Amino acid sequence: MDQLEELKNRFNIKELELNSLLEITQAINSNLPEDAIIKIFDFTLRGNLNVKKLVLYVLSEKWEAKANFGTKDNFFDIELPSEFKGVNTIISIENPKDKRFEVFDTLIPVLHKGKDLACLFVNRNLTESSETSTTYLQAITNIIIVAIENKRLAERQLKGEALRKELEIAKDVQNFLFPENLPYGIRLKLEASYLPHHSVGGDYYDYIPINQNQFLICIADVSGKGVPAAIIMSNFQATLRTMIRQTPNLLEIVEALNYQLLEHAKGENFITFFAAIYDHKLKTMVYINSGHNHPILMDSKNGMKMLDEGSTILGVFHPLPFINEGFITDLEDFYLFLYTDGVTETSNEKGEEYGVERLVDFISNNMNKDLRKVHKEIIASLDSFKGSKEYHDDITMLSCRIEI
Repeated sequence: MDQLEELKNRFNIKELELNSLLEITQAINSNLPEDAIIKIFDFTLRGNLNVKKLVLYVLSEKWEAKANFGTKDNFFDIELPSEFKGVNTIISIENPKDKRFEVFDTLIPVLHKGKDLACLFVNRNLTESSETSTTYLQAITNIIIVAIENKRLAERQLKGEALRKELEIAKDVQNFLFPENLPYGIRLKLEASYLPHHSVGGDYYDYIPINQNQFLICIADVSGKGVPAAIIMSNFQATLRTMIRQTPNLLEIVEALNYQLLEHAKGENFITFFAAIYDHKLKTMVYINSGHNHPILMDSKNGMKMLDEGSTILGVFHPLPFINEGFITDLEDFYLFLYTDGVTETSNEKGEEYGVERLVDFISNNMNKDLRKVHKEIIASLDSFKGSKEYHDDITMLSCRIEI
């Protein structure tokens, strides 16, 4: 009769184990959140597997207690002791350094492909079938933890895919910002170079013919990166191109750009901006520099000039606290170099920046060369200067040469 009772007990235990496995499997297949799977695991061990006390530590970025019951101490607030990290076999807990863990009799580690994933501490009623129960506890915990790890991996992959698509969208948006072709004729030559630090940067340049005699060139740099920055710069470009069709007045254009940027970005992003309108017939240039790096003007008659008249950055104040137009007359043969701060702020291994002075010296010594060659040699100069150090920002350059 005793043997029959023992067989019945073993049968009941196996039935409970199978039911527990079914519940856990259904939870995993239902794609429940991690917390819900942990709760089902918790309730299953309490109700079906004769576990009296339990704490489950799971390793994500750090070890964290995810389930705990039957103990006086709150193990959610207790760090996993170092003596239990790296354990790769089931062990009995005897005389632990942290006496709070004396309430448990067994540590069941969970590993996957040699990687620590979890530690299960339990206290059970020891029976003749305890070895089987311990092995089963390890198996069911392993199923749970590996499922959670796979779920995390899938979520990371989805986030990575979403980020990749976001960057693709931002890159497409940004590519539409740049003019497809720049004039490179006898009287007017333009050359641009753009080297994004990441796959998507926050720089923008443009060339916009106004009429037979006038054209606008500009350069800008928006704070922030990715899709939000690309969309902000896209709206900025659309506002600029709309305004230039309505008026050639740079003061009105910059004020409108500032207002629209505040409306779209709500003060969370700002833009540094430089724009100039040149008139071939009048030989004049009107420009406004809104907090941007000072472009370098090499005038064959008047020498070098840094174009610094303008306003503060756009997208922070409305109205702008000040705004001035720079106005240059009798401007025939000249070379204008526009750039973003990625050029001058390139640093070397000593922490020194390339700086404006080096850039001005380079432009002064190379201004008569073909513009494409000038840009290539500037990039080569930056590469040589920085040495093994990485670029930390986008590099954008726009050159304009007028020859009469």
